[in-house]
Amino acid sequence: MSRVYNFSAGPAALPLAVLEQIRNDIPDWLGLGMSVMEVSHRGKDFVELAARAEKNLRSLMGVPDDYSVLFTQGGATLQMAMAPLNLAGPEDTADYVLTGSWGKKASGEAGKFCNVNVAADASDRNFTYIPDEADWQRTDGAAYLHITPNETIAGVEFNFVPQGDTPIVADMSSNILSRPIDVSDYGVIYAGAQKNIGPAGITLVVVRNDLLERVRPNNPHLMTWKSYAESDSMTNTPPTFAWYVADLVFQWLLDQGGVEAMAEINARKAERLYAAIDGSDFYSNPVALDCRSRMNVPFILADDALDKTFLEESAAEGLANLKGPRSVGGMRASIYNAVTEEAVGALIDFMAEFERKYG
Repeated sequence: MSRVYNFSAGPAALPLAVLEQIRNDIPDWLGLGMSVMEVSHRGKDFVELAARAEKNLRSLMGVPDDYSVLFTQGGATLQMAMAPLNLAGPEDTADYVLTGSWGKKASGEAGKFCNVNVAADASDRNFTYIPDEADWQRTDGAAYLHITPNETIAGVEFNFVPQGDTPIVADMSSNILSRPIDVSDYGVIYAGAQKNIGPAGITLVVVRNDLLERVRPNNPHLMTWKSYAESDSMTNTPPTFAWYVADLVFQWLLDQGGVEAMAEINARKAERLYAAIDGSDFYSNPVALDCRSRMNVPFILADDALDKTFLEESAAEGLANLKGPRSVGGMRASIYNAVTEEAVGALIDFMAEFERKYG
C-alpha cells in the first residue's frame, strides 16, 4: 500500500495507527460480530465508548468540572447559529472579531438571530493580520464575544486570549488539540471534527454550565446545548462512526504524550516550513509574523504561472492537496496533528528542488 502525504485543510489526515485500527475493527468490533456502525448507540458497548471519549478529551484539554462536553452534529457552521440561539436574545448584541472567512461567516449567521457588532475587522488587509486588541470597538454588556482563534483559509492564528468579563465563544475547528489552552478562559469552544479530531460528521462543543441556562424559550430541541448536556449527547441517534473515530484519536493523542507533546511537534513543523519559505526569494507568506498559523500555512510562488506545474509535480511526488483556497490562491499546507514531521520534510525538500529547477 502506498500512501501520500496529505496536506488537506479538511477533511484532513488521520493518524495511520488510527486508520489501521479502524480497518481491523470494521467487520468485528469488540468481538461482537458486527461493526461499530451497526450497534445501538444506547447499548452498553457504545455508551462505554462515549464515556471514555469524554473522559479522555477532558484529560487532554483540562476541561473543568463546571463545563459540559457535547458531541453534536452539523459542523462548525451549525454552531454559528446555535451560539446566538443559546446565548443571546433577539434584542441582545454580540461582538464579533473578523480575522478571516469563517469569522465573517459566523457574524453573518448570528445577525439573523441577534444584533451583531463587528468589534474588529481585518479584511482591510485581506485577513493577513489580527487587529490590536486595544483598537477593538466592543459593546458594553455584550452577550458574548466571538473569535476564530485559527483561520483555515487566511492562515492567521491568535497568540493571545482577549481580556474582559464577556464570555468568549471560540471556533477552534482548525487548531483544537494542537496546543494547551486554559479552557476556563472561554465560555464556549466549538470545533468541527474533520481537522484534528476525526472524520466529518461530529462536532465538539465545550460549554460552561451556567451559560446553558441562557437558551431562548421554545428553542428547537436539537438546537439547544442543554438538551445535549442532559442526554449525554444522545438527544437523537448520533453519528456513531465519527464518535468512534474521535475516541481512537483521543487515545492516540494520549499515547503521543498529550497536547503538550503535540504542541512541541507542531511548533517544529511550522518553524521548519516557515523557515524554508522565508529563506527563499521564490516563495512568500503574506501573513504578519506575529500571527502566523501553526496549522495552515499559505505560500505564494513568485510567478503564479508556475502554480499548475507545482501542483502537478508535487502530486507526482506524493504530496497531496496543496492547492490554496480560491479566495487566496497560491498554495496551502495544512499541517495538523496527524501530519508527520516526515511529511513536512518531504514538502520542504520538494520546494527546494522545484525552486532549483524553475527559480
